[in-house]
Amino acid sequence: MKTRKIRIGIVGCGGMAKAHVGRFESIFERVEITAVADLDVQRAKAVADLLPGQVMAVADYREIANQVDAVLLALPHHLHHPAGMYFISCGKHVLMEKPLANSERECLDLIEAAKKQSVVLMVAYCMRFNPLVIKFKELLDSRKYGEFFQLSIWTEQHTEREPSNWMCRADQVGGGQLFSHGCHYIDLMLWMMGRPIYGCHIGTRLGTPWMEREGTSNVSIAFEGGRLGYHFGTWGARGSRLKYSFHAHCEKGMLEADISGGKLYFHGDAGAHDPDNLDPKQRETLLMEVKNGKSTEEEMKHFIDCIETGETPLTDPVSSLEGLKLIWRLYEAEDRRAMAALDGI
Repeated sequence: MKTRKIRIGIVGCGGMAKAHVGRFESIFERVEITAVADLDVQRAKAVADLLPGQVMAVADYREIANQVDAVLLALPHHLHHPAGMYFISCGKHVLMEKPLANSERECLDLIEAAKKQSVVLMVAYCMRFNPLVIKFKELLDSRKYGEFFQLSIWTEQHTEREPSNWMCRADQVGGGQLFSHGCHYIDLMLWMMGRPIYGCHIGTRLGTPWMEREGTSNVSIAFEGGRLGYHFGTWGARGSRLKYSFHAHCEKGMLEADISGGKLYFHGDAGAHDPDNLDPKQRETLLMEVKNGKSTEEEMKHFIDCIETGETPLTDPVSSLEGLKLIWRLYEAEDRRAMAALDGI
């Protein structure tokens, strides 16, 4: 007997919604996008036109509740809580674009409501579903190249909006570049590196004057066992070499995930540094190459799997809240020009 497709609604039809829609081809045998909603109904209709079949397009998301089994919420961050609570109260499964919400109380409301209603609440940390990132973590976990002692993550892009845009307003975005975009990479650090002990954040608006809070962010964290993590993110890059890349220094060499280029490398056999002698022996080995653009597709497949099986999502809301709590502690310590205690998160 043929299984009924899960009916999905998309709420918020900006750039992220279009990115998701463009990568859904392989899941249409399992899902049907039945409705889209956006305050700008013309924008909703533009997304509906990209989808197969008759798709309802409305301005008020409350109108689609009877047409869907689950929703993807791709809204400005300050709207995550009210929209998420509405759909959960209607018994709908929710895939929430990151971050989960803008305060701990709002996150807990969503977590508690989803548990009470027995629905799936998943956070769209799509980087965990990137095949390069999965392989990168697998190699670190296996200790193939020995213990790793430093993980560095760079994300460099030019994201400029009018200062009145919600992405620039600290109260609506929930902070600055670190909270809005860096939350992906804090989540990955916790996933790969374990318990954080202490750390600091230094941010600046210089170069990104459209931002109320930082548009450029530097995070350093000490983890249990002596490992160190670093994340640099900017929305002010007018040029870049590193773009999106991860470097993990291990006892036997360095792993490099070139996320933008879709390649995973191992760099090894370098000798000890001698300022009088350049070491020509280091080798670069290509371990993996993938096409970009599949992360959100795999993420949606996982969301559907969780709805069908009842399993807990890989990017569950509780671990998501842990990452946000770390960011809030970093912000609070930065305001005091102090180091943040991160143990106990």
